Amino acid sequence: MIATIELEQIKIYAYHGCYAEEQKVGNNFTVDVTLRVDATRAAATDNIQDALNYVDVANIVKEEMMQKSHLLENVVSRICNRIKSEFATYGIVGGSVRVAKMTPPIGIEMKCVAVKMDL
Repeated sequence: MIATIELEQIKIYAYHGCYAEEQKVGNNFTVDVTLRVDATRAAATDNIQDALNYVDVANIVKEEMMQKSHLLENVVSRICNRIKSEFATYGIVGGSVRVAKMTPPIGIEMKCVAVKMDL
C-alpha cells in the first residue's frame, strides 16, 4: 500500500542567496515535501515506529534551511539527501522537495521563485 505524505508550505525565515544582502537580511521561504512511501506495515500496526514520522521530516527541513547557501539548488539537494539517508528503511518510492523564496531581489513583482527536485 503506497501512501503519499505531504508537508505543505513549511514557513521558514532563512538566509539563502547569492547577494551579500540576502545572506545578511534573509528572506521568507516556504518548503513543500511530498513523499511516496510503502505504508503497508504502518497501516496494519498503527504504530509510529512502523511509519515515516513527518515530525522528523519537518525537523530535517528546518535544520537544513538554517544552513546558509548561495543557491536554492544546494538547499533542496541537501534536504533530499538527508531524507533519503535518514529514512532509507521506510520504503520511500518517490517524492519531491520544493523550496520557494517569497520575495526574490530581482526587481520584478512575482509570487516567488522556487526550485523543486525529485527524490
